[in-house]
Amino acid sequence: AYTNPKEEPVQAFLPKLAFFLPKFNPMLGIFIIDRMQKLYYNILGVDSERGKETMKVVITGNYPEAAKGRIRESFPTEWEIRIVSPGELEAELATADVLIPEHVQINAALLEKAPELKLVQTGSGYDNVDLEACTRYGVQACNAAGVNANAVAEHVMAFILCRYKNILYLDNFMKAHKTDTELNYTGAELSSKTIGILGMGNVGKLVAQYCRAFGMTVLGYSRSGFELPGIRSCTPEELYRESDILTVHMPLTAGTRHMINESVFRQMKPDALLINTSRGAIIVEEDLIRAIRERQIGGACLDVYENEPLPPDHPLRDLENVILTPHTAGLPDGVKYHRKRYEFFIRNIEKVMRNEKPDCMLNEIIR
Repeated sequence: AYTNPKEEPVQAFLPKLAFFLPKFNPMLGIFIIDRMQKLYYNILGVDSERGKETMKVVITGNYPEAAKGRIRESFPTEWEIRIVSPGELEAELATADVLIPEHVQINAALLEKAPELKLVQTGSGYDNVDLEACTRYGVQACNAAGVNANAVAEHVMAFILCRYKNILYLDNFMKAHKTDTELNYTGAELSSKTIGILGMGNVGKLVAQYCRAFGMTVLGYSRSGFELPGIRSCTPEELYRESDILTVHMPLTAGTRHMINESVFRQMKPDALLINTSRGAIIVEEDLIRAIRERQIGGACLDVYENEPLPPDHPLRDLENVILTPHTAGLPDGVKYHRKRYEFFIRNIEKVMRNEKPDCMLNEIIR
């Protein structure tokens, strides 16, 4: 249960009040205590029914209307939930207690306009958050590492199966009312494939587990090293050369930005498949498009892009041997929604409001 420090004076005050109430009329005493309690809570800014501070949570991003209602329903009813586009964010900052940002940079200029802000809560990635600035302004920053790992790993497997089992092609073929004599495609059994996993964090380890279940040869790379049964630790260059499938699971940093580029594509097999569900800017998109058009690699499956949302006229949308999804790998429960994600967010927000240490802290705030 949520206990607010502001509630303690109320609990100490009421027994003293009760002593002076007319003992000959208990109902009158109960009524007076109830009214006084509500008045006291209201002065302190505390919800009188549940003892919780009222708070304003601002969620920014490109959310379809179908998603907004479901997101709001996930939060406690007494909280004010504002879901706005990046262009509408500034008008909400002055009174925001919590910010859940997407497609917006959290920096000193923004924090200067948010004097009430207590928490910046992201999903798994936080490359859009200036942690030093958050610390300087006394704002706790947290991500949600691992919360969507299973969903993203499943998405990777869906990409692989769609590619090698030709699910999209065959579905379109059948719905075009064609005859079997017009079929023209190639595929493969997954047990014949080698997958290279670039980044062996929460998602990478799950992908490795799933791929081993399919009998695939699994190679992995981690900057910090790893030891997992049945998975060979390799350098990035070994992954590029040996993998039939290269799947990227690295955070976006100065060192990983544009690390998958023309040089990498020259090292990959001519029929290799590139998968990216981490961050779009890890890949140089112009180099990828050129590599696919010139058949330097076999194709790509992408859920993330350097600029999001992906523009309608982007050339990636016109490539036949590319499968695209709109950054939804970690949102498996419907349009822009993941139940586990919002459950985690709520628990973390409540911890911050109780002055407790939240989970997945990215900076240290001394209060």
